[in-house]
Amino acid sequence: MHESMRIGVVGIPGKWSTEVLADRLQAATGYRRIIDIREVCADVKNGRLLHQGFDLCQLDALVVKKITEQYSPSSLDRLELLRLAEQSGLAVFSAVDSIYGLVNRLTCTLKLSAAGIPMPDTRICSDIGSALSAVQAFGSAVFKPLFSTKARGMCVLQAEQADLPQQIQAYQAAGNPVMYIQQKLELPGRDLGLVFVGGEYLCSYARVSAGQAWNTTIHSGGHYAACQPDDAIIDLARRAQAAFKLDFTTVDVAESTAGPVVFEVSAFGGFRGALEACQIDAAAHYTQHILRVLSCR
Repeated sequence: MHESMRIGVVGIPGKWSTEVLADRLQAATGYRRIIDIREVCADVKNGRLLHQGFDLCQLDALVVKKITEQYSPSSLDRLELLRLAEQSGLAVFSAVDSIYGLVNRLTCTLKLSAAGIPMPDTRICSDIGSALSAVQAFGSAVFKPLFSTKARGMCVLQAEQADLPQQIQAYQAAGNPVMYIQQKLELPGRDLGLVFVGGEYLCSYARVSAGQAWNTTIHSGGHYAACQPDDAIIDLARRAQAAFKLDFTTVDVAESTAGPVVFEVSAFGGFRGALEACQIDAAAHYTQHILRVLSCR
């Protein structure tokens, strides 16, 4: 047991992935602290990051499991607070800059594109005319909020819809002034989550859609299943996550008719898919990675 180490978990108290990571760290170190970032106060002048009166900069490390349950621009503001911890010399897993580029879907997409990672055809615009042109070019398009997880707030629009301009206007008015529009691909009813710890491939699982649901998320009734992707898919996911230098992530890959494409790299990858589909305790593997890195500092 690494009894001298005190490692805090930034996450959502009571949520399974947050709690299981805190459990694994406690088993390894004897120390447990879950930090709801909403309760954190940055004392900038004195270089302190206070949680319930305790200065988090006195810890040996922070592990960022979750900033907020649902992404929003305020998620970035809360993430920024952790820079104070980094400036004090505290190790943060994953680093703020690594996570920052993933909370906003647009930033993630542009970085993946710059790295030459194949993705579904995507257009980003603010005017209705460009959005109409995108849907007409794609035939079927998925509109995705810039800040969302588990397909929340997404919708599918078809080129043949008679009320398409009105539907686009309604979507934009619902808090999406900048519209992220992606071609809807024909998929085999599943997509893949490839898990990486410290940049090294750990395992893969599939998310299988439920009934007629257009997406495969567990939030929409999908379920996890075992899978074994080929080396080309693993290599693609490895290159995608390498663009962000994360300590732990899952890469979402779809097997389209034109070949594998990456949907996204997760800022806060979960542990349940690896456990349920692969019987692999990803939180334990992540804990060992953290302790190895800290032992070398």
